Amino acid sequence: MSKLLDHWVAMMAPESCANFLSYLTAWMTTLAWQAIAITTSYSVATIIQGLVVLAEPSYEPVQWHTVLIMWASAIFSVLVNSTTGRVLAKFEGLVLILHLTGFFGVLVPLVYFAPHNTPAAVFVTFSNNGGWSTQTLAFFVGLPTVASTLTGADCTVHMSEEVRTANIVVPHALLYTIFINGALGFAMVIALLFSISDVPAAVASADTLFYPFLQIFKSAVNSTVGACLMTGIVLVMAFASCISVYASASRMLWSFARDKGLPFDRYLVKLNKNSLPVYAILATLIITVLISFIVLGSSVVLSALLSLLLAAIYSSYLLACSLLLWRRLTGAIHPYVAGADEEVIHSDQLVWGPWKLPEPFGVANNIFACAYTSFLLFWSFWPLDNNPSPEQLNWSVVVYGAVIVFSIAWYVVRARHHFKGPIREV
Repeated sequence: MSKLLDHWVAMMAPESCANFLSYLTAWMTTLAWQAIAITTSYSVATIIQGLVVLAEPSYEPVQWHTVLIMWASAIFSVLVNSTTGRVLAKFEGLVLILHLTGFFGVLVPLVYFAPHNTPAAVFVTFSNNGGWSTQTLAFFVGLPTVASTLTGADCTVHMSEEVRTANIVVPHALLYTIFINGALGFAMVIALLFSISDVPAAVASADTLFYPFLQIFKSAVNSTVGACLMTGIVLVMAFASCISVYASASRMLWSFARDKGLPFDRYLVKLNKNSLPVYAILATLIITVLISFIVLGSSVVLSALLSLLLAAIYSSYLLACSLLLWRRLTGAIHPYVAGADEEVIHSDQLVWGPWKLPEPFGVANNIFACAYTSFLLFWSFWPLDNNPSPEQLNWSVVVYGAVIVFSIAWYVVRARHHFKGPIREV
């Protein structure tokens, strides 16, 4: 199932509104992955520009350069995704090796060469660079950006139909993804914090290098060449992420078009001779090109894109988690019976799979999930700075609201006549 949250919503929602809620969830999930695709292209573009500034300080990055590099990275990702699935699978296997070796290729020199801060400077020092009235408010405003680092961990879910014994393997893969990547990411953050020799300089470097970690690398190894090599590892991984994200985003767009929930679905659903959704891939490219023009008018593009993808994906999470909590509390889900999950399941025939949290931990987990997603959804639309200028506003709420309004209007005008819920393929 290229999309799965909408399948869950369709199964758990009341029959009277199952189609509409499933349709809305599919729109939010599709929007989220399109936003992730745009964000990775932007990350690649700005890392390249930051790397150039690091190597040649006389270069002055301008916004239209960023847009053109975004287009180039998107086109490269589209070309790779337009090859056979076998090539893409081999590429992703190579990426796994690069991911692990690259992690140590950055961590080891960073920890070895950099002078270390005290634990107090790392764990009990707080900053408020946005001019907010309290440190607590500054923490909450910055929280969505941090939370966005773990989005996309549900990629395995979208491949459930292609996984054997998915009802056991997929939950395990989700946990392994969160714990392994979360642990590696946390280790890297701690290493960066211990290696920052000049916090004000690192923060200020975001205006010229785009990312403070480039300045931290240079200060840590005391070498421009060494910092460029370390940044090159990050850039390679960003390119790899861009290719993988475009694969997921285009597949989800194709899946929603197959369900007849999108405009131009008769074209987006077409496959080429290699069974690849080339029109959906090209549509993802066009969306990236159109949204990339935001870069020309906003100084907080990355934050706005992260807010957009976080709001969209957590909206779909919130709906699915709320329905699951409701079904749990009403006792509508029957005990697991081997083979029952292989049948078509409707809202009055819900059966647990073989992998679930025992009560009361399951209910507690669902309550926490609903509270957490609601909390992040609220803060995701806030600007980074207090009293922002028009260029510093978080315009993601405009895109998010426009997609919600358009999706509902499209449902009323056309989709309700053709969209009958997600198609289940095995």
